[in-house]
Amino acid sequence: MWDVHAFDVLGDPVRRRILELLADGEQTSGSVTATVRAEFGISQPAVSQHLRVLRESGFATVRPEGTRRLYAVNPGALQELDAWLNRFRGMWDQRLDALATELARGKRERRIAQARASETGSAANTDREETDTP
Repeated sequence: MWDVHAFDVLGDPVRRRILELLADGEQTSGSVTATVRAEFGISQPAVSQHLRVLRESGFATVRPEGTRRLYAVNPGALQELDAWLNRFRGMWDQRLDALATELARGKRERRIAQARASETGSAANTDREETDTP
């Protein structure tokens, strides 16, 4: 079963940004750190702490390559999160379907009103033309 505490992990904007960076492919810790430091203005140790939280919570993996550490998204953790969220999609789908129905109904009613208005306008113009002619 999915551990709901994952939302605590993903609730932090820095960690979400790190996952976005890793979604593009494996990244060195130096590359991630440079980007996050530039965007958030936090220290290198703070970025390392966020990477550690992602690693320990299962959202990121790390592998050494020589002196570098390469981080990547752990797709398994995201699949578990997706499965947990799937329980709620039915509620969203029903509401989105209802919204789509209401939008379609509104468009149809506007088209009908416009068609009636243009028919009424054409009839009024025809009546004026008949009365204007001697």
